[in-house]
Amino acid sequence: MLLDELVKTTDAVASTRSRTAKIEALAGLLGRLEPTEVAAAVGLLIARPRQGRVGVGWRGVSAAKATPAAEPGLTIADVDAALDGLLGSVGAGSAAERATTLRSLMSAATAREQAFLAGVLLGELRTGALEGVLMDAVARAAGRPVEAVRRAAMLSGDLGGTALLALTGTETGLNGVGLVVGRPVQPMLAATASSVGAALEATGEASVEYKLDGARIQVHRSGDEVRIYTRTLAEVTHRLPEVADLVRSLPVRDVILDGETLALGEDGAPRPFQETMSRFGADQARSTVLHPWFFDVLHLDGRDLLDEPLAERLAVLEGIAPGHRIPGQITADPAVAENVSRQALAAGHEGVMVKAVGSSYAAGRRGSNWIKVKPVLTYDLVVLACEWGSGRRTGMLSNLHLGALDPTGEFGEPGRYVMVGKTFKGLTDELLRWQTERFQEIEVRRTASTVWVEPVTVVEIAIDGVQLSTRYPGGIALRFARVKRYRDDKSPAEADTIQTLRALLRS
Repeated sequence: MLLDELVKTTDAVASTRSRTAKIEALAGLLGRLEPTEVAAAVGLLIARPRQGRVGVGWRGVSAAKATPAAEPGLTIADVDAALDGLLGSVGAGSAAERATTLRSLMSAATAREQAFLAGVLLGELRTGALEGVLMDAVARAAGRPVEAVRRAAMLSGDLGGTALLALTGTETGLNGVGLVVGRPVQPMLAATASSVGAALEATGEASVEYKLDGARIQVHRSGDEVRIYTRTLAEVTHRLPEVADLVRSLPVRDVILDGETLALGEDGAPRPFQETMSRFGADQARSTVLHPWFFDVLHLDGRDLLDEPLAERLAVLEGIAPGHRIPGQITADPAVAENVSRQALAAGHEGVMVKAVGSSYAAGRRGSNWIKVKPVLTYDLVVLACEWGSGRRTGMLSNLHLGALDPTGEFGEPGRYVMVGKTFKGLTDELLRWQTERFQEIEVRRTASTVWVEPVTVVEIAIDGVQLSTRYPGGIALRFARVKRYRDDKSPAEADTIQTLRALLRS
């Protein structure tokens, strides 16, 4: 199948708010794929290629810009092969080889396909083809029950493989997908609430637990063999030998644990998130020790616990790893829950998780049974550019490029603004209309996708923190940025500085 056909389908999906229409469009595409194309196509649709991360960032994509092809000719198989090449290129000369592979791929793509591929490589594709919609489309295309497809995808951790099984396999094979020690499952996710009290109203009696600012880990042990996976299901066992040794010492034979790992200072307080991630995310000297804490158990010695209530799972966890449980307390009292939150914040953690004690472990789902509550950080930043939107935002300027003031010239000329991230979240229809008109009035240049503007507009941005990044010149990137409001009362000279944001790395 030509990539153009997939891109046209994503455009159709993005242009409608109807879930039914999205499902129908995606199901039609899935039904036309060859079996050898299914896993690759699903990865492209959700901007998570089957190869995983291939190590291409914003700079690499920018450097690979090429004159687009006049007519579509690139196939899904071509893209898949190119991604294989990028992933497999290592060692001496690999940088040049990767650049050549990426430029060749982009040269074979039309303008529309180039934009799509950039979104896939950067994980910033906004098509409306969320995994839940795509699971429903797989079920529609295959004529299978939706719940059977969802459960198979969640327990296998592989939506592409599940799609192939549903489309080409048997109903028995699909229903036979179950929990397997050693094969990661998609993690259960949490909703958010503004306060502990609001969270308790949604959950009822709950386990109120410290929310650690660490790296999510899923640990599988079968006998003496231990495997550790990230929240994206990448295996990192070799990077965390201390975690593997600890789990190997537990009084169990087979177990699947869900938890977090993070670095601690000499005083026992958590170190900055990026210190954990720098150790967690790279093969390097292990001068930083990562400590694991667990908050759930999914399997123990032949017994699956996914469908057991949380209270039972916590009792099991207490029995096998009492010294490595995340601190918390079961309560229905908002005052008690608030006290746990204060203790978590005083200890240097992010906030709390509020989890309904009767809830099962809904792998891959985000619902109201798990709710995170943490204080919000807000900063005043300057809009440097804005990208045209897609789907229902077509024709409006949507994705903001955000800059922090550099008064000292540490990252360029004094008084300039250093880009620290992008966001299209939190924008109401009214704000979208306003900024579309306003930014074209103060435009300084543009490309087909982006309008650069005079750096005069201050916007208040809520973030969960910052992390080290080579993507932007200030060396940091915002975490989970979203628009709170525009600050007409502030001049760009009053914007927060890059130094202020970088200080969050040490807080």
